[in-house]
Amino acid sequence: MEEKTLIEATVVFPVREDGAVLLGKKVAKIGMGCWNGYGGGREAGETLEQTAIRELYEESGLVAEAQALEKIAILHAYNHKTDGRVVPCAVHFYVARHCTGEPTSTEEMTTPTWFAIADLPLTEMMPADALWVPAALGGKKLIVTVHYSPFQKEMLQPIEIEEVLAL
Repeated sequence: MEEKTLIEATVVFPVREDGAVLLGKKVAKIGMGCWNGYGGGREAGETLEQTAIRELYEESGLVAEAQALEKIAILHAYNHKTDGRVVPCAVHFYVARHCTGEPTSTEEMTTPTWFAIADLPLTEMMPADALWVPAALGGKKLIVTVHYSPFQKEMLQPIEIEEVLAL
């Protein structure tokens, strides 16, 4: 498996009016086999919001406008590689409360499923997610720091979570 290297990325959690959160199963790359929000790497010239909107559409078929995005967390991931390098990546997490379209499976994400926050499949998400995602989806603004093993399969140090007033 090829090790993916990102320096800055976004992830979007679409949220319905009833509070349900849309997750998909990652098919490849970072988080393969895990339930996750929709996202990926920032391309040259894009704002973070443009990245979030593009990745959400590419991975789910859903369309969101910039004003529908609310930043809920910044995760600083220190990804340890098999060659010994440590590559930092800042991942900006958003909720999108007003999306149009119907979620569909794509080459990168399958099985789009709506979950109540209380019923998120935390044991099937990225290793650190159970420790911070429910709080962020519940309204807290967080800055999270995590050190991941190669391929992001386990945490190498205790996670750090800081609640902030704004992001």
